[in-house]
Amino acid sequence: MTTDITPKPSAAEIAERVRQRYASAALQVRSGRSSCCGDGSASGSSCCGGGAFGSTHYAAAELAALPETAALASLGCGNPTALIELRPGDTVLDLGSGGGIDVLLSARRVGPTGFAFGLDMTDEMLALAEENKAKSGLTNVAFLKGRMEAIPLPANSVDVVISNCVINLAADKAVVLKEAFRVLKPGGRFAVSDVVADGPLPEALRQDMQAWVGCLAGALEIETYQALLAEAGFTAIEVEITHRYTAAGAGLDTSSLPAGWEEGDGRLASAFVRATKPSAAGDQPSRVSQQPAATGVAAGAGCCDSTCCA
Repeated sequence: MTTDITPKPSAAEIAERVRQRYASAALQVRSGRSSCCGDGSASGSSCCGGGAFGSTHYAAAELAALPETAALASLGCGNPTALIELRPGDTVLDLGSGGGIDVLLSARRVGPTGFAFGLDMTDEMLALAEENKAKSGLTNVAFLKGRMEAIPLPANSVDVVISNCVINLAADKAVVLKEAFRVLKPGGRFAVSDVVADGPLPEALRQDMQAWVGCLAGALEIETYQALLAEAGFTAIEVEITHRYTAAGAGLDTSSLPAGWEEGDGRLASAFVRATKPSAAGDQPSRVSQQPAATGVAAGAGCCDSTCCA
């Protein structure tokens, strides 16, 4: 089990490359050009292929209720709003909200008595999200600029934390998970789609910047994800693999990857990760479980591929 991922790129380098990648995607969507996960329609077709990433995880009825540009800017590996019951009056926080697709869907489900926050560090994505909010007509939505490592919300202020293929991009996941725990109310729920490693990855791949920005190198091993959630204080921890894919299927140029990367190929997967913040100090100790893995390998476009939409 990998207990500590110390990338050769610094945390600042990773954050800047990720910011550039998402800024580029947002600018393409706003300009009307094809996005990495869209071809000018809400179908989710991408320049790298479809399948594991993008808006293909959302029902047609969900997409029809949103601005088209929200779907085109979807760079995720799942549909976190399908993971969990959102109740009228809930307050939801989406970490790495991008163009706002999951925030807008959440806002509709929690209704006028609830509220949905989106947190993103990229000015271009925030501008796109604000445009999508205006087009949607929803008023129970706010987009915040900030980092997952320092969420600009008070403790015990949200009912649900969601995220879509973003936590794997953080250099220090432990801090992100502790921040998610901090802002959740007692009894609050954590429900994210993310990329995980079902087994060890070669160290050379862990240290490759292309693989970091491509959502591969930063993927936690499942046992590590569970352990970090437990260390943050979460209980009822579950990890369910939904798609498996290769480096090529994730949209990376495998010819530029470091020698030996093949040893870990096929171990990357999209997963649903769920956990709960205890409602009282006397709650039961942390429980973890790993759901049966999905079979097959999805050849989907990379959520963060740096070559597709540069």
